[in-house]
Amino acid sequence: MIRALQSTTMTMTTPRSFAIVSPTTSPSRRPLLVRAKVEPTEKSVEIMRKFSEQYARKSGTYFCVDKGVTSVVIKGLAEHKDTLGAPLCPCSLLFSLCCRHYDDKAAEASQGFWNCPCVPMRERKECHCMLFLTPDNDFAGTDQTISSEEIKEATAYM
Repeated sequence: MIRALQSTTMTMTTPRSFAIVSPTTSPSRRPLLVRAKVEPTEKSVEIMRKFSEQYARKSGTYFCVDKGVTSVVIKGLAEHKDTLGAPLCPCSLLFSLCCRHYDDKAAEASQGFWNCPCVPMRERKECHCMLFLTPDNDFAGTDQTISSEEIKEATAYM
């Protein structure tokens, strides 16, 4: 086992992810590739937190009564901001049963339709990732603010 770990190679595949490639013993087998997710920067999380608070106030919407949902979405937006250069909606990561899957995240980010606030949110106040909820939504809380500490606590074990 130790010998196998010593013979692995770690390479950076994108600015925010790493791949560990393990050599194989048989030429007919492909190397094992494992991707590790890297946390978004604190700066990006703070930028997305402030944006979310400002947009909630501006649009008359509220955060989810479960601040864990809000925290995960904000961190997802920050991760996409770091990796794609735009806050692409992360709801495909969160709610894969009810929302979309991106075949090409970079292309989606460059098109802008699903960048937060997405077109459905701007046009009809429909936020599929549950970051911005209208007051009549059963899951809407009463807050339009969230602290950095709340985000860190809610996402500490993810």
